[in-house]
Amino acid sequence: MDVTDLALLKEQYTTKTALATELINLEAILSLPKSTEAFISDVHGEYDAFQHVLRNGSGNVKQKVADLFSGKMTPQTISSFSFLIYYPSERLAAIKKRYPDANDLHQWYLDTFQRLVELLHFVSTKYTRSKVRKALAPEFVYITEELLYGDFNSPDKAAYYQQITENIIALKQADEFIIASCHTIQRLVVDHLHLVGDIYDRGPHPELIMERLMQYHSLDIQWGNHDILWLGAVSGSRLCLANLLRICARYNNLSIIEDAYGINLRHLSLFAEEHYQDNVAFRPKQLRSERPLSKAEELQITQIHQAIAIIQFKLEGPVIARRPEFKMAHRRLLDRIDYQKMTIQLHGKIYPLENTCFQTVDPTDPYKLLPEEKRVIDQLLAAFRHSDKLQRHMKFLMRKGSMYLTYNDNLLFHGCIPVTADGKFQAFKLHGKEYAGKALLDVFEQNLRASFAHPGDEDDCATDLLWYLWTGPLSPLFGKHDMTTFERYFISDPATHEERTNPYYKLRREAWFVDSVLREFGMSPATGHVINGHTPVKKGQTPVMADRKMIVIDGGFSKPYHKTTGIGGYTLLYNSYGMQLVTHQPFTSKADAIANLTDIISTKRIVDQVAQRKLVAETDIGAELKQQVAVLRQLLADKE
Repeated sequence: MDVTDLALLKEQYTTKTALATELINLEAILSLPKSTEAFISDVHGEYDAFQHVLRNGSGNVKQKVADLFSGKMTPQTISSFSFLIYYPSERLAAIKKRYPDANDLHQWYLDTFQRLVELLHFVSTKYTRSKVRKALAPEFVYITEELLYGDFNSPDKAAYYQQITENIIALKQADEFIIASCHTIQRLVVDHLHLVGDIYDRGPHPELIMERLMQYHSLDIQWGNHDILWLGAVSGSRLCLANLLRICARYNNLSIIEDAYGINLRHLSLFAEEHYQDNVAFRPKQLRSERPLSKAEELQITQIHQAIAIIQFKLEGPVIARRPEFKMAHRRLLDRIDYQKMTIQLHGKIYPLENTCFQTVDPTDPYKLLPEEKRVIDQLLAAFRHSDKLQRHMKFLMRKGSMYLTYNDNLLFHGCIPVTADGKFQAFKLHGKEYAGKALLDVFEQNLRASFAHPGDEDDCATDLLWYLWTGPLSPLFGKHDMTTFERYFISDPATHEERTNPYYKLRREAWFVDSVLREFGMSPATGHVINGHTPVKKGQTPVMADRKMIVIDGGFSKPYHKTTGIGGYTLLYNSYGMQLVTHQPFTSKADAIANLTDIISTKRIVDQVAQRKLVAETDIGAELKQQVAVLRQLLADKE
């Protein structure tokens, strides 16, 4: 505890009684069971599936209902009551249609109040009354506390409690009370959320996910490679901006730019229409059951897709040239093309190019932007940096985010720690100094924060490093030797499409290697776990590796991955009893879930189970509370 914190404690607790009271409070908290943490990763803009998992607490809500009401409710009633807690507003509308008679609805309200209060009491038992009060809707604090902590067996208060519940209905507050109670239960079932990267790209609504996260009561974020593109664009990286626009065009998500963030793409569209035609390799993927694109819409996106891809390839050349420390000279591809024969020389071989769109490329100076291209990308960069909503989201992402986190014996990061084939941490040389392991992630985070705080010039090193985090061979967020975007567009030979992964992804199956990673971050191999996202776990593979020390929770929330993974994602729960890995089925739609009570929980698997419940005293928060207890005891002794 630093001097400032000590001074604040002295100011706050000036009497022996105040000190003793706080000591009693803190030491009692240390004896409570550890609260529940939830881990999720790679949501990739899939808002409906994401918010469903938040609402059902990764299946924890339904489990609590089943635990409490087992033998009192049928499975169908358990499911119906659980969905009321997930979607209270929507389910109330359906329930009112089921009970057109006012007396029947009145009785349903009374029964539901009782069940909600019972469940609220059940999920709040491991929290202090103070914490529960903070989770309650302010307008219903008095009512809820009276019902929550009341003695319903006392004849003296029977009429009192009955009057409270009857008046909730009579004064037309029943729906609001139910909605508020359901939201409180959701909040208490999961105390803290870890989002292990990749909020953005592919899916349609990352902005809604960001809004939801900004309302969430307690969370942290570990940045993913796709998040870096958006942070990079706002920090002044034209290359990050070009990449994210290309991905939005590829997945038919340009509406995120225009509708969600209010950024006008008209200049880009006009430029693309003037210079590009239809091209099968650049037609947008249509992955959702939305209204199909018209031919005109498809052509417009195809033209934009080509225009921004060529701008991206042009922008890569100068960055690679001025950053020899990136060791990416082999990725300067535009000057390897024979523009007359339309072939390219790669790895000592000559390949024919297909579906080409190089009409704006000058073969004598292939990386030079046309004046119109420079104007378009500069206008878009300015628009990104001045979008109020995007700025608000990116500032939140910076405030809550980091490259990695150590939390309650778990090491969280999105991708990998770059290593050699024998497990030695690979060094990246920057400004004459080498960084590897933990130091590598630290230096990248320092540069990211510097670039975001002070958006630099076009050749700013910190800003260039943001693009390196997206695609560089020693990027802990990318984890591959090459990103073969160019080859996938223009070369048919699949051998050129290979993106060789860092040895980390093979070695993380070995306990000795995971132990070395934990030690590198100052954690105990005996109790620690590494939790990753980034790489979807394919069918037939296990997400739990290295004697249960390594857990990969990217199970494919993003719809493009469903065929590869066969599921709709993983989440991880960590409570006082241990860890559970939850497997989710692909989410259909919010409307289907509500109408048909379609949950997406498939299976739960115990990853780690403790013989004795873990207490707050054994957590990181517990360690901080113990420090405060020690200081308070010293202050109390000084007053003797």
